[in-house]
Amino acid sequence: MTSTWGWTVHGDGKKIAPGAVVSPKERLSWGRTIGIGMQHVIAMFGATLLVPTLTGFPVNTTLLFSGLGTILFLLITRNRLPSYLGSSFAFIAPLTATQAQGIGVQIGGILVAGLVLIAIGFAVKAAGRQVIDAVMPPTVTGAIVALIGLNLAPTAATNFGSQPLVAAVTLFAILLATVAGRGMVARLGILIGVIVGWVFAALSGNLAPGSVETIEAAAWFGIPQFHTPQFQLSAILVTLPVIIVLIAENVGHVKAVSEMTGENLDDLAGDALIADGLATTLAGGFGGSGTTTYAENIGVMAATRVYSTAAYWVAAFTAIALAFIPKFGALIFTIPTGVLGGACLVLYGLIGMLGIRIWQDNKVDFNNPVNLTMAAVALVAGIGNLTLTVFGVTLEGIAWGSVGIIVLYPIMKKLYTSIGEGKNATF
Repeated sequence: MTSTWGWTVHGDGKKIAPGAVVSPKERLSWGRTIGIGMQHVIAMFGATLLVPTLTGFPVNTTLLFSGLGTILFLLITRNRLPSYLGSSFAFIAPLTATQAQGIGVQIGGILVAGLVLIAIGFAVKAAGRQVIDAVMPPTVTGAIVALIGLNLAPTAATNFGSQPLVAAVTLFAILLATVAGRGMVARLGILIGVIVGWVFAALSGNLAPGSVETIEAAAWFGIPQFHTPQFQLSAILVTLPVIIVLIAENVGHVKAVSEMTGENLDDLAGDALIADGLATTLAGGFGGSGTTTYAENIGVMAATRVYSTAAYWVAAFTAIALAFIPKFGALIFTIPTGVLGGACLVLYGLIGMLGIRIWQDNKVDFNNPVNLTMAAVALVAGIGNLTLTVFGVTLEGIAWGSVGIIVLYPIMKKLYTSIGEGKNATF
């Protein structure tokens, strides 16, 4: 019997049988687990550091609280829910809007958003898993998971198009390693593809000018910068709508991992929200960006079939260590956009297809007009990144698609059944 904090070795610790997965409470050999943990770091690195780069936040500080937040998440979910907490893209808009007010005001908004998310998490935890089943049946869950991945498709396509040859080499290397590779080669397909793509970019002159000089100039050791939050109502009000996206992403993550592992993890939805809220509050208290469960890492898990939380402990400690090594951050920033495009084309697509799988496994009936129309509208809102400003607050596709289907689905379902046409329908 495995303790709460231990992991049993999956099989011989080397191979995964066809159709099997390494569950959250299992692990491969430590050498393989460390390799997969490092791959998770690579998968999240570009996106996590992109947020502070765009918003002017200190990169190493964000990386530090990303690692600490992941540890909090694993502790609060009792090692049952594999996830890496990285910088949430949802914070980009409010942080950009409040940039002129200074980082203290910006992180004040992040801190308050984290506290509100904690409160929502406790409410979900008190209500029990039935509230998740009621609010997010398979039709809704599949749509949200799919749109989270497909919403990111334009980013992958843009990066791919910026350096198509480099991106194509990266993509082919990932596909070759994942499909034709065996053992750890297949498990580390994303990491292998990124390394192959970087080397090809270096040999073909596709690294950004000054990349080598930037790496050489960066220090080997440095202390992250910390800041003190300040609270202004206007900044807080602009930041709070981000909570909608964080709820959708966290609950979607729980549903996605449940589907992939075959374990019902709905009872962890409240814990996941509390954990992400605490991580976001901690980051906001000292100068880091708000966090969320990372879609990129869902893609890595889907590709490797390894859901061991042990790999995420490795990833978290690696990120914390790297937060004190500016030279490594400089190296990662030399990864060309084409390499990221090739890798993300796979990762984001895997997330989108996971939503389709949720529909398929739960036999969602798309002959039913409620299922069909609600999923269709949510997907287009997410994929097209529908962006609307309401009362001065801008919300994008993930928020509109997720909130739209969560609110409208039960209304449309009740309307359909109330007129007598859907009494025998399967939802």
